[in-house]
Amino acid sequence: MFAKRLFILVLSVSTTFSLLSQENTDAFFIKKIHDTALTHSESYEWLRHLTKEIGGRLSGSPEAAAAVEFTRQMLDTLGLDSVWLMPVMVPHWVRGDQEIVRISDSALGSVELKAVALGGSVGTGSPGISGEVVEVRNFEELEELGSEGVNGKIVFFNRPFDPTQLNTFRAYGGAVGQRANGPSEAAKYGAAGVLVRSMASGLDDVPHTGSLRYRDDLPKIPAMAISTNDAELLSKALQAGPVRVYMEASCSQLPDKLSYNVIGEIRGRENPDEIILVGGHLDSWDVGEGAHDDGAGCVQAMDVLQLMKRLNYQPKRTIRCVLFMNEENGLRGGRKYAEEANRLGENHLVAIESDRGGFTPRGFTVAGNSHLFVERLTALQQWSSLLEPYYLHIKKGGGGADISPLRKYNTLLIGYEPDSQRYFDYHHTAADTFEAVNKRELELGSAAILSLVYLIDQYGLE
Repeated sequence: MFAKRLFILVLSVSTTFSLLSQENTDAFFIKKIHDTALTHSESYEWLRHLTKEIGGRLSGSPEAAAAVEFTRQMLDTLGLDSVWLMPVMVPHWVRGDQEIVRISDSALGSVELKAVALGGSVGTGSPGISGEVVEVRNFEELEELGSEGVNGKIVFFNRPFDPTQLNTFRAYGGAVGQRANGPSEAAKYGAAGVLVRSMASGLDDVPHTGSLRYRDDLPKIPAMAISTNDAELLSKALQAGPVRVYMEASCSQLPDKLSYNVIGEIRGRENPDEIILVGGHLDSWDVGEGAHDDGAGCVQAMDVLQLMKRLNYQPKRTIRCVLFMNEENGLRGGRKYAEEANRLGENHLVAIESDRGGFTPRGFTVAGNSHLFVERLTALQQWSSLLEPYYLHIKKGGGGADISPLRKYNTLLIGYEPDSQRYFDYHHTAADTFEAVNKRELELGSAAILSLVYLIDQYGLE
């Protein structure tokens, strides 16, 4: 009996030391990942070229085509096992050169407002449209006005972000419906056009574009966003009396165009058929340089593979970088990728997307359909002690738009989560430039994503 107890004690101590030894090995390697990312990352220079040399990359544009070729060439220099392009037909909307919103008649007199057309909007034609403005905060107020209060007028949706939301993405979610669906909702009652308060968390003079969704059974009417400062000004003008506004936009929708998802991978040495995907979306809006949204996510995904090669790390599972095309106004790249993955019978264990900007890393949010979701989330959270020194959490939440079509195939979706407080100062604006991204924060993001990839690759999700 004593011998048996001694054997169990020795075995227990041995197992404990073995686990501690493995944890120390993992901690050492994660530290090495961060050290290497902060000294040998390629992400910042890649981002410089993507933004300064190419610029805004709206799907179907020459800039989007240039971005496809640049990132393919960069992945091709890393010595990966495979690099390829996945064809996808994408929408081709062009902004045109005329965007005017002017208060033409009010107690304030004539005032030019800072404005941009919403992505996918129809143009006004020449010489533009004029109309009396009616202000609403939500669709219920619009319905109360009805056709009698809306017909022939310009509807002004003026619902601000909820400032009490600490997560600004939640505030965005509470306001963005007026941009996405407002034009069609207003068209139901005969509106001539729509103005939308920009999707911004603060007051500034920068208008934010973004996509809308027209209903096929309703007229398509022009829709433009105005800056939050100008939204405040217009609202005050309406309090003083009737206001008429002139709108002009020369945007138009062209036929769909051929583009590509850009893909590169390192094959796994033990379980090559299990895929860990890291990605971002290569397209961006045309008003800025698409640095935070989502140049940062793309170069971080590329950097994961670059750092793995630099560290001489040969993964057990296949690590695949996917740069998706057309997240901003169609999600065609994400849908096409999921269709192809399903057609080929590919097994995506995990998909990680970086599409919340290049700010300071805070952690990861996790989503999934599988009945194994709770067990998988628990498996991820067992590594919290290894990630806490880098201020990283793992919690339930959203994954990412481009990877969302993989959810129905039981892929675990993970969203990389940087600090969100400043994101909507830049989102979909001319201010989203290379200079707005901090080099160290960007590199720390690459390290955070690779650290999680390393742990999943080593241990799976059992």
